[in-house]
Amino acid sequence: MAFIGILCLILITTTLFAQIAKRLGVPAVIGQLLAGILLGTGGLNWVEPDILVTDFSEIGVILLMFLAGMESDLSLLKRYFKPGMFVAVLGILLPMGVSWLAGLGPTGSHAESFFFGIVLAATSVSISVEVLKELGVVNTKEGSTILGASVVDDILVVLILSLSLSFLGANTDSPSLPLTIVEELLYFGLIFLIVKWLAPLLFSFAEKLSTTASVIIASLVLCFSMAYLADIVGLSSVIGAFFAGIAVGQTKVKREVMVNIEAIGYALFIPVFFVSVGLSVDLSSLITQSGFILLFTAIAVGTKLVGGFAGGKLARFSNQSAWMVGAGMISRGEMALIILQIGQQNQLIAATYYSPLVIVVLFSTLISPLILKYFTRKIYT
Repeated sequence: MAFIGILCLILITTTLFAQIAKRLGVPAVIGQLLAGILLGTGGLNWVEPDILVTDFSEIGVILLMFLAGMESDLSLLKRYFKPGMFVAVLGILLPMGVSWLAGLGPTGSHAESFFFGIVLAATSVSISVEVLKELGVVNTKEGSTILGASVVDDILVVLILSLSLSFLGANTDSPSLPLTIVEELLYFGLIFLIVKWLAPLLFSFAEKLSTTASVIIASLVLCFSMAYLADIVGLSSVIGAFFAGIAVGQTKVKREVMVNIEAIGYALFIPVFFVSVGLSVDLSSLITQSGFILLFTAIAVGTKLVGGFAGGKLARFSNQSAWMVGAGMISRGEMALIILQIGQQNQLIAATYYSPLVIVVLFSTLISPLILKYFTRKIYT
């Protein structure tokens, strides 16, 4: 029963910190992320990232992206897919190149510094989505571009990682790159079928059942199954959840599902996800590796911001819109942490750099909402 007490502590702390953050005029998610640092090893050490916290946080991020998919306008996503492609490609090349060069100084290893670049190339817009939702700008050209770019970014980073593991000397049983590409293409074909035909049929059937909350159960089954399949083919589970949300968003049960999933997610699972980001941060690295952390935090923030801006300008966005898109791509979150764990398991990164890079990921995640809010308010106020 200890987990029940921990869950109560997380929910109380995140609610209070979110309220304080909003009173200070910063996104509520900043307060929830800081709550994770306070409760974890970097603060009071009251909460550990055990299996239950990890599982709850994974459900939380899946539900968050499921809601983002439901709120997204499919026609806008299609319209701004090309700008999203520009943003994703430049937002990968720039951090990879700069991180590779910067990493050669402390490591002296091309392989290790190249892996630094892969870590910082990953984008996780889960945090940005929360800010976009909070400010009511998910369905704008900038919000749609950020969401589209995140999908392309996830696919490209997974392919780069798959291709690089053997090159970097990892001992891995990962499937070959051609197989990975085929699996992902089949997955996106499945998404088309679900959005076009299967989701409407599923909910039409669910509405005829007399079971309590049958429509909500059907939506959760669709969300979790698509997230699971995405994970199987090597994509992030949040990509599957996002497209499941898009599928639900095209049906007549959209409003019913959204209201109920918001209640489930924000009351329980999503706060645990935000807390989990900060739980494992070892703040002692701030002293011993301060130069490394400051350098790579600047690279993490600057390269994504500039890469997103350049991609936006290629798509002929205004300066402010392009900066907003770049700001939305800064956050690294769970995708970068997953890549870091893969690197640690395959001994691609020295132990001395693991915790500092976790802090870099956390700092970029903390900074992203502030910059995104700044540029969003310049456009939509």
